[in-house]
Amino acid sequence: MEHQGLSTTMRRILLLINCLILAVGICGGPLMMRLYYVEGGSRVWFSSWLQTAGWPFTFIPLAILYFYRRKTEGTKAKYYLITPRIFIASFIIGVVTGLDDFLYSWGGSKLPVSTSSLLLAAQLAFTAIGAFFIVKLKFSPFSINAVVLLTVGAVLLGIRSNGDRPEGVTTKQYIIGFMMTLLAAALYGVILPCIELIYMKAKQAITATLVLEIQMIMSFAATAFCTVGMIVNNDFQAMSREAKQFNLGEARYYTVIVCTAAIWECFFVGIIGVIYCSSSLMSGIMIAVLLPVTEVLAVIFFKENFSGEKGLALFLSIWGFVSYFYGEIRQTKKEKNKSPEAEMTTTTTHTESV
Repeated sequence: MEHQGLSTTMRRILLLINCLILAVGICGGPLMMRLYYVEGGSRVWFSSWLQTAGWPFTFIPLAILYFYRRKTEGTKAKYYLITPRIFIASFIIGVVTGLDDFLYSWGGSKLPVSTSSLLLAAQLAFTAIGAFFIVKLKFSPFSINAVVLLTVGAVLLGIRSNGDRPEGVTTKQYIIGFMMTLLAAALYGVILPCIELIYMKAKQAITATLVLEIQMIMSFAATAFCTVGMIVNNDFQAMSREAKQFNLGEARYYTVIVCTAAIWECFFVGIIGVIYCSSSLMSGIMIAVLLPVTEVLAVIFFKENFSGEKGLALFLSIWGFVSYFYGEIRQTKKEKNKSPEAEMTTTTTHTESV
């Protein structure tokens, strides 16, 4: 993967910015989706559509980056950098993302945010496995420990989670929602390494512009997929009726919709940015550690029950996050210590040959 003109310091700054953007998306997205359902919304395909419908917002940073290239490169600056090969790959992954959005929305309509969010922490295990097979990611004892801890946390929720079943949701619907959310976690765990694979096989410099273009195409494809579902399900015709019946009022219904689309776009832009600056496993770790924060916010805003199992899952998630980053810090120090030795060996070999 070739990062054009990025120093280690700049990559870390970009990583921090993308982590903050991701935090807004992963903490706010599920809460906005649950708000839609709690206050009278019921269209699952429409809720899925909203997760990627904010893709036009990506034109704003792309326009800024284009004018910057125009200033530095002059008339030689290209309008876009994505190639047909990367476009096709991004579109296919986008369609799969649309399916994943539907699975997550269906599960989210039947489960409390605090449960569905911690269930999604299990996607870290699927991301790790997918990254191992797809992009040949090497495991360390610390990353393995993080995967195990976060997976155990999700399993704990499955043991005694039926007690927080929302009103009006049957046991069968709750179980199906539980399985749908787990399936969404598994599918997204495969999607993340596939995005990293696009970067690795791009055969061109991976710039911020290209990363945003890939994200925009993926979100557009996912939105198109969900639009077909909305047409089949007559969601467009039902929107005006649903807006009038919304508990918070018609005006706030549309406010919720716009805010939901914008916040979810932060999630997807943040995810692809973290993969660009680090790896797909790192993005999985960030999702896993931010989900418990979402759980706490759900308890505060929606008065959801905070059981002992959820508390233990929260603790395991934080432990797993700390374990992963401790391993990353150790690995970075080890690589820095090896660098001078490698340079000395190269110099000695060169001197002997002369």
